[in-house]
Amino acid sequence: MRSRKSRKKPSLTTVRYAFRKIIWPRRKLLLLGLALILLNRLAGLALPAASKFLVDDVIGKGDTELLRLLLAGVTVAIAVQSFSSFFLTKLLSVEAQHLISLLRSQVQRHIIYLPIRFFDNTKSGELVSRIMTDVEGVRNLVGTGLVHLFGGVLTAIGSLFFLFRISVLMTLYTLVPLTILGLISLKAFGYIRPIFRERGKINADVTGRLAESLGGIRVIKGFSAERQEISVFERGVARIFNNVRKSLTATSLVTSGSTLLLGLASVGIMGLGSTMILEGEMTVGDFVSFTLFLGFLIAPIVQMGNIGSQITEAFAGLDRSEEILTTAREDDDPGRTVVLDDVDGHVVFQDVTFSYDPGNPVLKKVSFDAPAGSVTALVGSSGSGKTTLAGLAASFLKPDRGRVLVDGRDLSTVTLQSYRSRLGVVLQDDFLYEGTIRENILFGRPRASEEEVLEAVRASHVKEFTDHFDQGLETLIGERGVKLSGGQRQRVSIARALLADPRILILDEATSNLDTESELYIQQSLAGLMRGRTTFVIAHRLSTIRQAHQILVVEAGEIVERGGHEELIRQQGRYYQLYTYQARI
Repeated sequence: MRSRKSRKKPSLTTVRYAFRKIIWPRRKLLLLGLALILLNRLAGLALPAASKFLVDDVIGKGDTELLRLLLAGVTVAIAVQSFSSFFLTKLLSVEAQHLISLLRSQVQRHIIYLPIRFFDNTKSGELVSRIMTDVEGVRNLVGTGLVHLFGGVLTAIGSLFFLFRISVLMTLYTLVPLTILGLISLKAFGYIRPIFRERGKINADVTGRLAESLGGIRVIKGFSAERQEISVFERGVARIFNNVRKSLTATSLVTSGSTLLLGLASVGIMGLGSTMILEGEMTVGDFVSFTLFLGFLIAPIVQMGNIGSQITEAFAGLDRSEEILTTAREDDDPGRTVVLDDVDGHVVFQDVTFSYDPGNPVLKKVSFDAPAGSVTALVGSSGSGKTTLAGLAASFLKPDRGRVLVDGRDLSTVTLQSYRSRLGVVLQDDFLYEGTIRENILFGRPRASEEEVLEAVRASHVKEFTDHFDQGLETLIGERGVKLSGGQRQRVSIARALLADPRILILDEATSNLDTESELYIQQSLAGLMRGRTTFVIAHRLSTIRQAHQILVVEAGEIVERGGHEELIRQQGRYYQLYTYQARI
């Protein structure tokens, strides 16, 4: 019982959201569309209405004057239909595409502000699918789909009115199979909607894995894993096919059922109509008119079935978009009210405990003081918690217990923009955007002067390799900087952080991809540039952190040693073991 409610509730929420945020703000445009569709469908009824007079009066009685009037009237009606259809499509289809672009921007804007934990648990390819694909179905709500649905209802009602006027008995006979068809369609759409929703999820999964495969093509080729990736993708495509097959089965059931039921109705109408004509209860013109009106009744009903399927798909996509949009953004935290006007950079950890999974803490009651302008090095085994400490200092994560203070203020109460605008990071994965070297360096501070850019380029020793490129800083580096070496990418990342001129600087394995000569240059530059900034350095290569003001040795989520390089060497503890082991290597 509980699972049934959980399925219905998001649907009702989505319907309310669609009406409040999508349909109601565009009510004037939709009303204009309804007026146009009403005009269009009324004009469409001119042809079947004229058929009675054409058969009985023009052909039967030779009334040529009436023929001219009928031809003129039908011509005008066709012109009205043509122009109303054009303006209907122009107005609503364009607005539908505009809405799709707005929704894509809204979903992307929301996703970009979600917490780091969300991205840790979600594939980037899946998010791309949610932004670009899930919202496309709304064109059937604001575009011609919804209006045509109402237009189909109006046409059916109008046709039904004329059918009853011609013959009540034949009309009642026709309504029986149509009612059965309507019940089948409602049942089918209830079955199809979860399939459409599942299709969006499958598409996102397959797109996510495909994006990962293409991004990691060197690894795939390096391990000769092409066949494995092909197999994974083929299984994903098969899942999409099975999902589509289910929806096609349901829709074909409706189509086939409508063909059967409407065919039987047509046979019955032929029999009844012929009998009534022979008995003098109906004229031939009435029968022709009834047949045409019946077509105008049936056609929109079949069309409504197709549109209903499209609208069902639209709501399924909106379900998934609404799921994203209701996920709390990291800047939605009501506790973050403190705006930092300036940052000195005094960072204090007070009994900080943090876990990614409940009951499995990564950090346990960690406390230390990093004075403004100091350099704090974090060392330890892989998985000891160093990067998590840096993530807490960068406000990417929040402690489960304890506090991180910046200039005496609890970081969990500080607005993220005011803090991160004073923060610079060089992360282990040295992510670069496709574009030029200059564009990547300017990423954190796009309005920096040319002199400031060149200073960052010199300080990070980017100039050493860009001088050998024909285009210099304007060299295109490819997706994720693939045209640069690992050391070159790392130096561009360092230049980007230095140009941002932060008060707090976090270097996570910032020299891990550098050769010995480049590393020496970088360390010399950083020694001067880190002066006056609070810096956290994470490094496995301990030779790079000898000048740090304090070194924290982290093991199993706890600080087991702290002090300067010489002091820790004298203690001959864990730091001494790590340092002497690397020295032997």
